[in-house]
Amino acid sequence: MFRTMVGADGGSEGVDDDFAHRQMAGFGAFILGRNMFGPVRGEWPDDAWKGWWGDNPPFHVPTYILTHHARDPIVMEGGTTFHFVTDGIHAALEQARAVAGPLDVKIGGGASTVRQYLQAGLIDDIHLAITPVLLGQGENLFAGLDLPALGYQVIETTATELATHVMIGRTAGG
Repeated sequence: MFRTMVGADGGSEGVDDDFAHRQMAGFGAFILGRNMFGPVRGEWPDDAWKGWWGDNPPFHVPTYILTHHARDPIVMEGGTTFHFVTDGIHAALEQARAVAGPLDVKIGGGASTVRQYLQAGLIDDIHLAITPVLLGQGENLFAGLDLPALGYQVIETTATELATHVMIGRTAGG
């Protein structure tokens, strides 16, 4: 699934690929934190950086980048247009919902962006794919959050050779 998204052949099939398909279907817009879009920090020095993915990013729908620094939209191949939102998570979600219509809006990360949307109660469900690889450092996805108090619970777990898939969703009262 993911190799196909970036125009490559091969990849695995089975449960992990099924989860990938499940998580990437039915979206009309994406929201990403600025670090997910690229390594540039501070003011944009120029318009040269257009994301990690080349001319045809894997999103194929409008994608909203949370940032503190304004930038004109970038139209890419395959239906992706990057929009840069400087007025917060609610504004980005409002814009994404407006173009997504009846489809879902995917909060694509990073950790800080997901935490903000969880804290605000704006995520219905989340899929975590945990792989047995130690990276050394990283940002804690759930730092400062009490997920049960926010109305979330684990609703599904599936383990494979490659990953443990954990689905977290809203509780009946959440």
